[in-house]
Amino acid sequence: MINFNVPPYEEKAVDYIRECVENQKICGDGPYTHKCNEWIERRTKTAKCLLTTSCTHATEMAALLAGVGPGDEIIMPSYTFVSTADAFVLRGAVPVFVDIRPDTMNMDENLIEAAITDKTKAIVPVHYAGVACEMNKIMELADKYGLMVIEDAAQGIMASYQGKALGTFGDYGCFSFHETKNYSMGEGGALLIRDEKNVEDAEIIREKGTNRSKFYRGQIDKYTWVNFGSSYLPSDMNAAYLYAQLEKADEINEARLSCWNRYYENLKPLEEAGKVKLPVVPQGCVHNAHMFYIKAADLEERTALIQYLKENGILSVFHYIPLHTAPAGRKFGRFHGEDRYTTRESERLARLPMYYGLTLDQVDYISDTIKKFYR
Repeated sequence: MINFNVPPYEEKAVDYIRECVENQKICGDGPYTHKCNEWIERRTKTAKCLLTTSCTHATEMAALLAGVGPGDEIIMPSYTFVSTADAFVLRGAVPVFVDIRPDTMNMDENLIEAAITDKTKAIVPVHYAGVACEMNKIMELADKYGLMVIEDAAQGIMASYQGKALGTFGDYGCFSFHETKNYSMGEGGALLIRDEKNVEDAEIIREKGTNRSKFYRGQIDKYTWVNFGSSYLPSDMNAAYLYAQLEKADEINEARLSCWNRYYENLKPLEEAGKVKLPVVPQGCVHNAHMFYIKAADLEERTALIQYLKENGILSVFHYIPLHTAPAGRKFGRFHGEDRYTTRESERLARLPMYYGLTLDQVDYISDTIKKFYR
């Protein structure tokens, strides 16, 4: 059986975790947490990175830092994971969903302005499959209307838009290091902070509302409770597991891109024959091969394709159920405008196996099996 996902792993991780244990430093903000933060800051050129327990928690921190509160409206796509909305619903805000582009599955940047009201607080672009939203347009709108931008870049590490790393355009950016992501710490994430002036507040929120980070740096002689906050620090053992992968980030990225390109080359004839649709990467976007998907004709065909692949030893999955169609989505949010593509395109999309360690021979077998299904 070819699994849909295999969590990434590097052998040095065991040595690094053992080092944490032997040095009796396994809680948050240890040496490996700092190494991961510094690596991300260096590679993304952001002012500050803070490793978190999940991308969900990174987004919750961003909502707190942005001052989101009851009655605020947050513009986002409906085609996303529930955490994108949950972080703001917890603050009493209303998710305002807009339709997606059928080519990238990202929020349609041309529909955002019509959804803006005097209650709008922030725009939350989601970079689906590590392919960037049109950030120039989104940032122009944010500047025009005085809105915050919080990037859900859960799938976006090592990807860029016009030469700039995803997660670094908005006021805040959020990465995921869940086991299904390109680089993993089991459960984990990171908050990217664009402006230095917001770093101290972020550290306080992340450290349970205390100024302990300043204490650890020797800036104060004792720490105390200074604001609201929670515990968003991952164990240093989790960071140690991640850091072993970050040391080989380019190698992992190239391996994934090699498989992605092979899928595309193999399945392009099916697209040319009008059987399927393949992913689109617009000019100016550099993706990270987070996923490879194909679009069948409709829900019925996709269901049959996934079943056929399973019968042939291949695990393929569909993706998000649009949030505005879910019970909580109807309760807490609203869809602005017409749902032309969100539901239709979500019902067509099937994700193929994609992970570090997938071989080109396996990609060829998967591709051949898909071709047999369509023959």
